[in-house]
Amino acid sequence: MNTLLVIALILAMGATLFALIRGIVAFLQMTKEQLNSPEGGPSPSSLKQNRMMMNRILFQAVAVIIVALLLLMKGNG
Repeated sequence: MNTLLVIALILAMGATLFALIRGIVAFLQMTKEQLNSPEGGPSPSSLKQNRMMMNRILFQAVAVIIVALLLLMKGNG
């Protein structure tokens, strides 16, 4: 069971890193025109950046839960 949780933890950490990098890339691709847009709404790049950062938070939460499970199992064993 520990092996399965460790594999899941590695996958969650990798997904967190992937979402972080995608969010940073989306942030860096924003142009000055998008920042000064008269439309008033968020640009597609901003929406993508926001979605990637929310995914990062989700994957981090999953990783923290897996670590907590591993620690609980280690304490009981």
